[in-house]
Amino acid sequence: MSARERGHQPARRTGGLTRREFLAAVPLAVAAAACSRPPYRSEDFARAAQSPLALLPASTYDADLTDLIARGLRMLAQDVRGRRVFLKPNMVEYWSDKAINTDPRVVASAAEAMLKAGAAEVVVGEGPGHRRDVEYLLEGTGMGEMLDDLRLRFVDLNHDDVRRVPLKCRYTGLDAVWLPTELLRCDYIVSMPKLKTHHFAGMTASMKNLFGVMPGAVYGWPKNVLHFHGIEQSIIDIAATVRPHLAIVDGIVGMEGDGPIMGRPRPVGFIGMGTDLVALDATCARVIGLDPAKMPYISVAGEFLGNADVRRIDQRGERPDRYHMQFDVIEPIRRMRA
Repeated sequence: MSARERGHQPARRTGGLTRREFLAAVPLAVAAAACSRPPYRSEDFARAAQSPLALLPASTYDADLTDLIARGLRMLAQDVRGRRVFLKPNMVEYWSDKAINTDPRVVASAAEAMLKAGAAEVVVGEGPGHRRDVEYLLEGTGMGEMLDDLRLRFVDLNHDDVRRVPLKCRYTGLDAVWLPTELLRCDYIVSMPKLKTHHFAGMTASMKNLFGVMPGAVYGWPKNVLHFHGIEQSIIDIAATVRPHLAIVDGIVGMEGDGPIMGRPRPVGFIGMGTDLVALDATCARVIGLDPAKMPYISVAGEFLGNADVRRIDQRGERPDRYHMQFDVIEPIRRMRA
């Protein structure tokens, strides 16, 4: 059955704009949508008064990351005993000299920490939006070898069976999305992004990372159907519908410049963990010199999905200002700087 036969509408026409011009206009559309009647039911979302967040120091990938992540689970009072855990790293492309992907050592350490904490099963999965050859990515990044050592399954989300799931909010104008069944059968989902700049959205962190759960067999490469419904709108809709239980950000070495693929490595020195993806992403934005209030997908999500306001973030572990730096960014997203 094709994507069209599964019920997706054709991509909307862009009124003569080029693709880059159209996508550049997306943040304005998100902001405009936020000013009108919101496309969600407020009773479906209940924000906590305070969102706990842990920044844990890790200057290199040789640190004891398993112990670090286990400590973060305790700080955030996360109980994974008996649960099926799904780890969703960021795997886009592979070049040995670029910090594109979530480091496999962080993923392996998270899996070990979950299993030691009593998880019944840990599964790792990704649906790369750029490189279709998943075997190439697993081998090149070293992820495959590490997962083999731990006897963990990897699921190619681009080609997994899918199930139709109604959207919890509808900033894209879509009614539902098709999600991989392997993701849906797990009852504890963890977004595990690499901290990077993004040439359209400003930053890739725990919310943007969820683009990778959308199957390429349905949405194309690089998830073109969603791109034409709006990258930032899609970020909000996907995050509100998938609702991960936890995010673990690989901020040991990030990417500045023309992310999420063509940028340069930039050491930052932390692992970020939080149950509120909006709060974690807002904090990561502040760390790298961006203003969440100027990033439409974070500011809109901060109205109903989580807490972007620093006053509503319960900071645990290290304070963000310990890591604060100014990431180099390309011209189109300099308007998002703090």
